[in-house]
Amino acid sequence: MHCPFCSFQDTKVIDSRLVTEGGQVRRRRECIECGERFTTFETAELVMPKVIKGDGSRQPFDDAKLKAGILRAVEKRPVSVEAVEESIIGIQSRLRGMGEREVNAAKIGDLVMEALRKLDQVAFVRFASVYRRFKDVSEFRDEIERLESKE
Repeated sequence: MHCPFCSFQDTKVIDSRLVTEGGQVRRRRECIECGERFTTFETAELVMPKVIKGDGSRQPFDDAKLKAGILRAVEKRPVSVEAVEESIIGIQSRLRGMGEREVNAAKIGDLVMEALRKLDQVAFVRFASVYRRFKDVSEFRDEIERLESKE
């Protein structure tokens, strides 16, 4: 770590502490050259995979899109913001856990469907109707029957 005061390339760590529930490490450092002290914060860089869209194009993962899709599905439903956030974190964790550099958008859609099935059945059917491009009422009925048979 370079000293921000004299740009010397070596510093020593005086103290380390976990902050933000263990998601970050706070380190007090001292420059070996000038003796100045400063604080650094260290977090793990968690890289999300690129998303392979249906047309073959690749895009960076966008957690805002994921959140917007889930929020649209649970709109006006008795689902807490905390439950939605937990679902999003769970989906992101599973994507990172795959260890893949690229993932199909369909896989993300399947993970969202799985999370919504646990959160709220109406939200699940709403999302499924858009995700699977339902064309008529019979497709809604079929999905609802599949949902009821899994209970």
